[in-house]
Amino acid sequence: MHAYRSHTCGALRAADTGSTVRLSGWINRKRDHGGLVFVDLRDHYGLTQLVFSPETPGFSTVERLRAESVIRIDGEVVARSPETVNANLPTGEVEVRVRELTVLSEAAELPLPVFGEPDYPEEIRLKNRHLDLRRETLHRNIVLRSKVIHSIRTRMIAQDFLEYQTPILTASSPEGARDFLVPSRLHPGKFYALPQAPQQFKQLLMVSGFDRYFQIAPCFRDEDLRADRSLEFYQLDVEMSFVTQDDVFAAMEPVMHGVFEEFADGKPVTAMPFPRIPYREAIAKYGSDKPDLRNPIQMADVSDHFRGGGFGLFARILEDAKNAVWAVPAPTGGSRAFCDRMNSWAQGEGQPGLGYIFWSEDQGGWGGPIAKNLGAEPAQALMASLGLGQGDAAFFVAGDPKVFYKFAGLARTKAGTDLGLIDENRFAFCWIVDFPMFEWNDDEKRVDFSHNPFSMPQGEMEALETRDPLEILAYQYDIVCNGYELCSGAIRNHKPEIMLKAFEVAGYGANVVEEQFGGMLNAFRHGAPPHGGMAPGIDRIVMLLANETAIREVIAFPLNQQGQDLMMNAPSEVDERQLKDLHIRLALPIKA
Repeated sequence: MHAYRSHTCGALRAADTGSTVRLSGWINRKRDHGGLVFVDLRDHYGLTQLVFSPETPGFSTVERLRAESVIRIDGEVVARSPETVNANLPTGEVEVRVRELTVLSEAAELPLPVFGEPDYPEEIRLKNRHLDLRRETLHRNIVLRSKVIHSIRTRMIAQDFLEYQTPILTASSPEGARDFLVPSRLHPGKFYALPQAPQQFKQLLMVSGFDRYFQIAPCFRDEDLRADRSLEFYQLDVEMSFVTQDDVFAAMEPVMHGVFEEFADGKPVTAMPFPRIPYREAIAKYGSDKPDLRNPIQMADVSDHFRGGGFGLFARILEDAKNAVWAVPAPTGGSRAFCDRMNSWAQGEGQPGLGYIFWSEDQGGWGGPIAKNLGAEPAQALMASLGLGQGDAAFFVAGDPKVFYKFAGLARTKAGTDLGLIDENRFAFCWIVDFPMFEWNDDEKRVDFSHNPFSMPQGEMEALETRDPLEILAYQYDIVCNGYELCSGAIRNHKPEIMLKAFEVAGYGANVVEEQFGGMLNAFRHGAPPHGGMAPGIDRIVMLLANETAIREVIAFPLNQQGQDLMMNAPSEVDERQLKDLHIRLALPIKA
């Protein structure tokens, strides 16, 4: 027999009754029932119930052992009596009567319980991640992550994509988030950067004649953390040659749809082709470029109902041509109590309030200050235009949409959530397309790139030379699922003259572009195919499939919100010799 096990702890079934087996694993929990000690033995594969009787060798030993001690047992598989069968456990029809016990590793007192998974402070969980990972939910999430990545690889290879690796040590790039810098010992005063994404390298692969590239790529960004973002993360990095935007969509939709359908645990997934929503439409209807389409609420511009009179405040606001009034419909929200709660929420968000109209049972019609000022017929016409009737409400936001659209989107989410309108049990996908190529940088009073500087502008050189930069759209697109941006992508700008012109519009001289992106520009001058790609985030994909709200719950060894690894004590100080080798002196901030 094998030194440690003849079977795993998830393998035994009724057909094994009468067999002599050897199992090894962790003590998940113990129960003392009238002289018999029952132990749930756990390994990676599952649980098996063990039975120790007083005459069993090692009985006194197992009585004193703590949970999470590692043991090996030999014993006989017996059938459980019908009333003790555990239908929720794959091994629940049998148990093992132990004949011999060996302690492989005895556990000290635990700083974090494993069985039962009680809530514990994140600091304790991350400092003792080796115990946290033994918990069923987190262990299952990490296994799910592995299976999702395997499925993605299989689906990509089936579509003739090949996996290539790109450098981890590369040059610093001025766009995007802050780089993580790595000092060079061999080149004093110079630094490598960890890649924020393999953007330039994957484009260079296309220029080098490779056709369909993918990589499960590690990426690093020195940016502020939040629940769905980490300093280091993995993405499905993709690039394709001789493709249009439609070709990219046709290649990637089956991968995303297939992976989600495979691991959705029965939840429906948006059918292909995914809806395509232009960026400006997404902002106008949902107040976000990553809309949660499980929420049926769609906002509407209702400015015409308020122009020239009725509700004086809105009429005055609309005298400025750039302003508008948007409505946030709230089906089933027709009560003063709900409207007051929404108004209080808006004030908590730093807003003066949230105007509303609601169905008043007392009045037998539309109520609230706005309805009173508009009058019965105009109020009815307004609410009818929104598809609302008895029992419903609507909220209104007025001013410059460029300023208030995000708040309006939050109000949409708040209303949909509080009214129970969001279908939690499905995965709702869409593409956001037609992003603006440029935006106005109000701080620096200049035009700047709004998304990805390497994207091809729609209309190419002619658009850059003849159109208002703020009206130029780009071949840029995002995949969104349930309100999360899973990836950004674009058809690339593969023509040097168009790239230089695009950067010129954004205020960058040709010398700056040559210095920062000379390698790619030089490659493009030697013949570059039209190409495009995208990069869905692995962590967010698994987070959604695992029904989690923080990517730390699907990463084996994550950093905390301060960017620290509490288990390995990173980042940490280094000694003077290491700094000297790197020609570095520290200039630490002076403590107040």
